[in-house]
Amino acid sequence: MDYFIELFFSGLTRGSIYALIALGYTMVYGIIGLINFAHGEIYMIGAFTALVISTVLSIYGLPLLAIIILTGLAAALWASAYGFTVEKLAYKPLRHAPRLSPLISAIGMSIFLQNYVLLAQTPDFLPFPALIPEFAFMDKYAGIIGSSDLVIIVTTAFTMVLLTMFIKFTRMGKAMRATAQDRKMAMLVGVNVNRVISVTFIIGSALAAIGGLLIASHIGQINFFIGFIAGIKAFTAAVLGGIGSIPGAVLGSMILGLTESFATGYVSSDYEDVFAFTLLVLILIFRPSGLLGKATTEKV
Repeated sequence: MDYFIELFFSGLTRGSIYALIALGYTMVYGIIGLINFAHGEIYMIGAFTALVISTVLSIYGLPLLAIIILTGLAAALWASAYGFTVEKLAYKPLRHAPRLSPLISAIGMSIFLQNYVLLAQTPDFLPFPALIPEFAFMDKYAGIIGSSDLVIIVTTAFTMVLLTMFIKFTRMGKAMRATAQDRKMAMLVGVNVNRVISVTFIIGSALAAIGGLLIASHIGQINFFIGFIAGIKAFTAAVLGGIGSIPGAVLGSMILGLTESFATGYVSSDYEDVFAFTLLVLILIFRPSGLLGKATTEKV
């Protein structure tokens, strides 16, 4: 039973990280109807930014809590700047182009960012400091759930609540919902659609950066390629839950994380991806719009 619980919490940890990244995919798709395939690289850049900032701050002997807070803010801000730039360079000029054009542009941006970090840093794995301390009250749960797992799960849950409140109750959140429902009508009633799209990219990038910081501290190493794998998994989770649906992105991420965890624990880690993508295929066969997605028809 303890092994089952350990795998369960491990799956929740994975799912929490996937959720932070998947939200960026699903928010962008909900607003402009396109997939930002450079989003995984934003996650990777957030992790590298956290590594640089935490290393610099530790030199000055700041308290660990101050290092964590400042590192998280710096990573979120820097990744947001990259997300904003990607939107301006890869999407805005092609907003009225055929749908394939911005898709190719996003893939090109993804490859560019990978190689940019490869040249600026190193192709090797770099050690990442353990920014999350071991809590004394967690000692009795040793072997089942660690302090970093708890922080990741709680942080993700808290972030989901804040994001939901932002979208439901703020002026910008209402503008985002209006734009997602009907962009042209939103423009007619005075919504600044360009600003809404930029804010969407900024928020999604900040969430991905937080995920990069948390998982890098949890695993203890990073390299330039971590964004590709995490991005594919998070995109899978978003599609699984229903692309364009924020609750669907979270649900799909948790299901994907738990599936991978139990498959690794009870079968073999070699088949982790096989089980994950098999689950995706099966759900899309019986529920093409995803678990919480709404079926839509193309207008002609």
